[in-house]
Amino acid sequence: MPGLQRITSSLLRTKPVEQLTSDGEHTALRRSMGLIPLIALSVGATLGTGIFVVLGEAAPLAGPAVVVSFVIAALAALFSALSYAELASAVPVSGSAYSYTYATLGEIIAWVCGWCLLLEYGVSVAAVAVGWGSYLNEFLGSTLGWRIPDVLAQPPGDGGVVNLPAAVVVLLATVVLLGGIRESARVTTVTTMIKIAVLIFFVCVAVSAFDSSHLHPFSPYGVSGIGAAASMVFFSFIGFDAASTAGEEAKNPQRDLPRAIIISLGIVTLVYVLVALTAVGAVGVDAVSSSGASLATVLEQVTGRGWPATILAGGAVIAIASVVLTVLYGQTRILVAMSRDGLMPAVLSRVGRTRVPTVNTLIVGGVVAVLSALVPLGELVNATNIGTLVSFGLVNIGVLVLRRTKPDLPRSFRTLVPVVPVIGVAMCGWLLIHLPGVTWLAFTLWSAVGLVVYFGYGRRRSVLGKAGATEMVTPEVHS
Repeated sequence: MPGLQRITSSLLRTKPVEQLTSDGEHTALRRSMGLIPLIALSVGATLGTGIFVVLGEAAPLAGPAVVVSFVIAALAALFSALSYAELASAVPVSGSAYSYTYATLGEIIAWVCGWCLLLEYGVSVAAVAVGWGSYLNEFLGSTLGWRIPDVLAQPPGDGGVVNLPAAVVVLLATVVLLGGIRESARVTTVTTMIKIAVLIFFVCVAVSAFDSSHLHPFSPYGVSGIGAAASMVFFSFIGFDAASTAGEEAKNPQRDLPRAIIISLGIVTLVYVLVALTAVGAVGVDAVSSSGASLATVLEQVTGRGWPATILAGGAVIAIASVVLTVLYGQTRILVAMSRDGLMPAVLSRVGRTRVPTVNTLIVGGVVAVLSALVPLGELVNATNIGTLVSFGLVNIGVLVLRRTKPDLPRSFRTLVPVVPVIGVAMCGWLLIHLPGVTWLAFTLWSAVGLVVYFGYGRRRSVLGKAGATEMVTPEVHS
């Protein structure tokens, strides 16, 4: 069956690591980011709506054991982060997991991964923007005594017609990105420091009212409740891989990308666990769950005054806006990589006067603005999680494959193989099975659309296919 074999070969052709590296070395993007901006990029993309808003939605699922849910989600992220770090040091290019799977698992798998990343980044930006609107209203109410009416601050299904603040923050972030990566990095670094300071302020105030009785019963809904909450709060850790999308704009990617990924995850995990523990300990699960702007509500109840909540809400407005900026950045760089490979239209990788992909950024910003204005937060969170977990699982598998097919490839960071990738895959699978059925249905439909796009457009225009490259997934196995 030569025809079937030829089709299979084309679907499983891998892009040589040397070619990926060459693409990164001859990039039209500007290399201007050192270790600190890369850490700020990852922390900035991660530390935001997850803890400011999703804590309030996850707490009812697990009770006080939501703290354990954060730890489980952090462990799942850690194992994947270690795999990301190795691949980022070996294949330092834009595209993140998409580029890594193209080098290890084949074109069709890379497409699926890239399509999942589009879901992860695009939908998570929309989810973050929706959360931003809640804190903006909290801030406006405490300072001006006025709130944006629900009809203009909530999406259809949540009591409104359009979430105008969510769309506005996406469009503002788009404008900043169009100004250039150096300017965007400066904004990200400053806003990341502000958000860390605000959360430290929260912990210091909340711990003063800590009452251990609020932690009993600790796990009223058992393991299933902890698992369901972990699947939801995993959203809080999405973004640590943002540094890997900056492989072509980092000054020293082999050295700095692995460090940025691991350091940023450590910072985020510590902050999340402290915030979740002090929030629940201070006011109890019910109070944490009572408001869209849950952390601001906790401070108001703890102090009996409005100014701490105002500080928290104001900091959250800045902090969450920075997440929109950094995740939107990651989305555009993944599209650059897919476009350069011919799987997406060439216009998406065209770089403008400010050395950024201008048309790409405008399209992504416009689509995400519409999405954030019209879709409720809960649906966005679950859709983001499933896309992320699938792509993380593929990255873990990619580490195993690349160790077998390219054992001598220079790597500035090596994780423990096969232990770390195997555990990473297992934990991603465990979290996946706890996602609701409607999320799986939506993901199935999204994947089907993606395959139609690939076979209708990407496969015929693949640069690798046109070059006649048919390197298989396992061209040579080394022991």
